[in-house]
Amino acid sequence: MFSKSSDHEITKISPSGDATTLIANGTSIKGDLNFHGSLEIQGSIAGTITAEDENAQVRVIQGGAVEGKIAVPTVIVNGHVRGDIFATKHALLASKAVVEGNIYYNTLEIERGAHVVGNLVHEIPSTNVSSFQQDESTDSEKNTSS
Repeated sequence: MFSKSSDHEITKISPSGDATTLIANGTSIKGDLNFHGSLEIQGSIAGTITAEDENAQVRVIQGGAVEGKIAVPTVIVNGHVRGDIFATKHALLASKAVVEGNIYYNTLEIERGAHVVGNLVHEIPSTNVSSFQQDESTDSEKNTSS
């Protein structure tokens, strides 16, 4: 009844084992949305989408639309997003993706056919940057005091 590909897709959607929230085709939501686990958008959302769960992910399916900021560790877009995306872990733009806004990412994947009207900004996790900067300042202080 179910093919292996659909089983794989279910695993990909909900890696943390948490429930998946679905905004179905034809559904419109106006307002901010905070969720845990996975969020799949086939309809439309006008507002800010956030998740504090480090394994959370949002998927904007082809035909789905978001107007507002998305701040989620993993963001997969194959629909339309008008607003900035902050993906602290990974951002994937599939072939039908249209993003009108800046994308701040740690790792990024872009398939042929995706469109971005905005900037791509690579952001390194602050823990790596802070320790690197501290090591440099300690070395420079040693060199000036010698």
